[in-house]
Amino acid sequence: MGDTAKSHIAMLDARGLRAALDVRAAVAAIEAALQAGLDPDDDLPRLSVPLQSGEFLLMPSEQRAATGLKVITVAPSNPEQDLPRIQGLYLLFDRATLTLRTLLDGAALTTLRTPAVTMAAIRPALERRTDPLHIVVFGTGPQAVAHVDAARAVLAGTRDIATVTYVSRSGRAPASAPTALTLRADGTDVEAALARAGLVMCATTARTPLFDSSLVGPQTVVAAVGSHEPDARELDAALLARAQVIVESRATALRECGDVVLAVAEGALDPDDLVPLRAVVAGQVAPASDRPIVFKSAGMSWEDLVLAEAASASASASTPTSTI
Repeated sequence: MGDTAKSHIAMLDARGLRAALDVRAAVAAIEAALQAGLDPDDDLPRLSVPLQSGEFLLMPSEQRAATGLKVITVAPSNPEQDLPRIQGLYLLFDRATLTLRTLLDGAALTTLRTPAVTMAAIRPALERRTDPLHIVVFGTGPQAVAHVDAARAVLAGTRDIATVTYVSRSGRAPASAPTALTLRADGTDVEAALARAGLVMCATTARTPLFDSSLVGPQTVVAAVGSHEPDARELDAALLARAQVIVESRATALRECGDVVLAVAEGALDPDDLVPLRAVVAGQVAPASDRPIVFKSAGMSWEDLVLAEAASASASASTPTSTI
């Protein structure tokens, strides 16, 4: 690649990405893409490459105007060394010429994308009621905090958030919210928090169910975003058996989402009952009113591409970005 071509490759670091696209705009971009006809089932499969210290995740996607590839590493032991668990880059290309247009911080994009997709899936259910919302969050990492921030931003003006309770093995509050109410996962007070929760969010690396789902009421919304492996789950089969279950893509959920895969294998869930995210956003399927609603996310490549393209366009239209 010559020097002239290099000079036209924009770079969006974490700060630049946040300046270009906030979570409300990210949710709107996800909704707009689905309403315009994007079908998650057409997305390219991602590739996981095992490494000695974790894994590579390679996530390609192609849409109408652009193609993209996210290359990230997942190192489970990094948080113990005060290092990010997820690191990497997103490469945004022109679809016709396959010319590299923009490089974006891959971890920051993931931190924005995941709660944006979650809120696109569960906002219709959360906005059907007006009483103050009690939130319980399992996990205290970046995704846990980002999901709370997303709920506050997206529900602002439509539903007040009464309380936020984090639950972790250690009982320590998130580093970015040191004064937050945080309970130990093995404490009896977790049961009381779950009993009054209108929204439960799970953003952990757990491989077995985090709580007894009998504590979850019929009006509760549950979002599980912590795993993308067929043998790991944060929710028990009993919850999925009685819930309306929303997924990004039926095929992806049945291939990658242990919460779904294991519930199906145990005879608790019929794959035909899975509700595609696209149908929810399009208003084709209304939120259930008499049973819990579960959104199980795998995290898909099309989501990263939609938001990378939106952020790149926003940054180009506002202020010049750095280039390489």
